[in-house]
Amino acid sequence: MMTTVSLAGCSGDDSGFEETISSLEQEAVADEAAMAALNATISSLTTNLEALNAQITGLDSQIEALSLQNSTKSSHIEMMTLNVSSLEASKALLESQVSALETTIDGLKAQLEVRIFTADDVDAYWNQGYQYGLQAGQGNPVSTLDTIIDRGYMNCGIKETQYGMGYLDYETGVRSGLDITYCRAVAAAIGLDPDTDVEYVYASGSQRFAMLHEQTIDVLIRTSTWTAFRDAALDVDFAAVNFYDGQAVIVREDRYDSADAGNSVSGLDGAVICVGYSTTSEENIQGYFDTHGIDFTSVGVQDYSEALSKLKDGSCDAWTGDASAMIAQKWMLENSDDHEDWRDSGDHTDLWVSVELLSKEPLAAVTRDYDTEWNEIVSWVWYGVVTAEELGVTSGNYDAIDYSCSSGDPNYNVWLCRLLTQNFGLGTAENPLSDTWMQDVLEAVGNYGEMYDDAFCDGTYDGVSGSDAMTGCLMSRSGTLNALVSEGGIQYAPSMR
Repeated sequence: MMTTVSLAGCSGDDSGFEETISSLEQEAVADEAAMAALNATISSLTTNLEALNAQITGLDSQIEALSLQNSTKSSHIEMMTLNVSSLEASKALLESQVSALETTIDGLKAQLEVRIFTADDVDAYWNQGYQYGLQAGQGNPVSTLDTIIDRGYMNCGIKETQYGMGYLDYETGVRSGLDITYCRAVAAAIGLDPDTDVEYVYASGSQRFAMLHEQTIDVLIRTSTWTAFRDAALDVDFAAVNFYDGQAVIVREDRYDSADAGNSVSGLDGAVICVGYSTTSEENIQGYFDTHGIDFTSVGVQDYSEALSKLKDGSCDAWTGDASAMIAQKWMLENSDDHEDWRDSGDHTDLWVSVELLSKEPLAAVTRDYDTEWNEIVSWVWYGVVTAEELGVTSGNYDAIDYSCSSGDPNYNVWLCRLLTQNFGLGTAENPLSDTWMQDVLEAVGNYGEMYDDAFCDGTYDGVSGSDAMTGCLMSRSGTLNALVSEGGIQYAPSMR
């Protein structure tokens, strides 16, 4: 920077001016240095400003993005608010509906006067096996066992026309057969007199389950086949299988020659066959004949008497049912005094029974659904007589066998001890079985072998020698499913312990 100084009017020595000029030039140099420093500072600040502007631009972009997000969230909040309002409205509607239903339920409760049990109540009654007794208007549910004991006798639903299973001799009034003996065994087990405290109630094939539901009978022991449908749909419980049967056909020889037919249903093409209404036999024969391409005409009958009448008069060429029943009918027609008219008439003809079985027919006693304690007794009575035969215990030696229930005693026998002196928790709290209930059963009917012998053979079996030792049998047990497991059959009892 240069400074102009007017020299007008100055005079004399100008050396002082040179110092001034020199000083001024030095100041100018200093000012130029200061100016350069300021310019550098300005340049640095300008750079910083540009960087800050760039940051501001970035922040503006972030602010814009955040503003957009905020706008979107605001929309979501508005939508969620609407949803909340809608849900609150739905909740209010449901609450009003629940209130209306509660009012309706209270009204129905008052009308029906049904006691509503808590979950704990239901579990307790289920465990006790009394569910079936939860009926409207009743008080505490009652086991059939308790009802029988209070009543003083047992109503047993049976057949009256099948020799060997359930048969009534109308002239003498004597009942016989495996089912009848089973009824007696159950009565003895629960402390009743099997000779006086059993009421035998005839239960037809079409009415037997209705009679059980209506409590006309306490137990059904009447050649009833255990099937999946009956178990699931009829609200019944099956007990132990007391006879393994199968379906067969009894045929008039004069209609279908046994030699020509090979004693087989395959030779019955075009036959007219009687079959009971509402029996498993009705469905079985239709399915079997359809499967094997055999034509036949089915004639429905209500009971044994109608079937026998139609077989005798020729309305039916054949009759189908359980093999045990068909074999029994053949024997009765050929031997019983009740059918002398059949044998003496000019229409009498020989009969034959088909060799093949058309189905599986496990026959079991039946109780009402959820009648647990009662069903257990009916089942374990059968398992008890099977176990007794397995152990060689009979009606003649059960009270004379030398055994001990004391561990360490030379005569200690845990199996006999359990069979003959233990309750196993059977029965109800009010009416438990006695510890010697199996002794009462053995006294009344003997073991399973003795029961089978009385039903189908000549009654001379000793109860211990096995099926081959049975004589005079209408139906041999030897080599059949009804033999003990030890003999190759499938009669087997769960462990009694």
